[in-house]
Amino acid sequence: MIRLRTVMFSLLLASPFASALADDYADATKLFRDAGQSAKFFNRSYGYAVFPTVGKGGAFLGVAHGAGRVYVNGKHVGDTSMTWLSVGPQLGGQAYSQIIFFQDRRAFTEFTSGNFEFGAQASAIAITAGAEAQATTGGAGAGASGTPSHATTKSRYDDGMAVFTISKGGLMVEASLGGQKFSYQAK
Repeated sequence: MIRLRTVMFSLLLASPFASALADDYADATKLFRDAGQSAKFFNRSYGYAVFPTVGKGGAFLGVAHGAGRVYVNGKHVGDTSMTWLSVGPQLGGQAYSQIIFFQDRRAFTEFTSGNFEFGAQASAIAITAGAEAQATTGGAGAGASGTPSHATTKSRYDDGMAVFTISKGGLMVEASLGGQKFSYQAK
């Protein structure tokens, strides 16, 4: 029963950030196109998945969720959703946008094959310093604010995928272990 209450509390923390309108996909894509770190990936990737808003909250048990769309050659080919669960010291709530670029058809096929999962070691490039200091799907980050020039990036593919995030707001302090799990539904 305590776990159920913790999950419900985490969802309540994240819920103010979880709304998304149809135009949010275009707006989020434009943000990433205009960002120096991710902009060049649009021209050299096979496709991408964009999540306009991922809401995340936690109090020992962390939960995040976001709905997204998958594109190939600029065309919407399917829908995806992301769920993130973690266990460990954490408190707060935050929202961010996320994009995953697929380097080639193999990476796209791997992502869209059913239930794809990033392990705790997968990392995302934080485009602004407003995202966690170490933006990994396993956590171990703390919120901060700043400008895009304060962020450091490696801007490369890892195992055929490159992941970028843009912080939308909130504060989450965590030292937890978890991973992102994705589902895919062709259009």
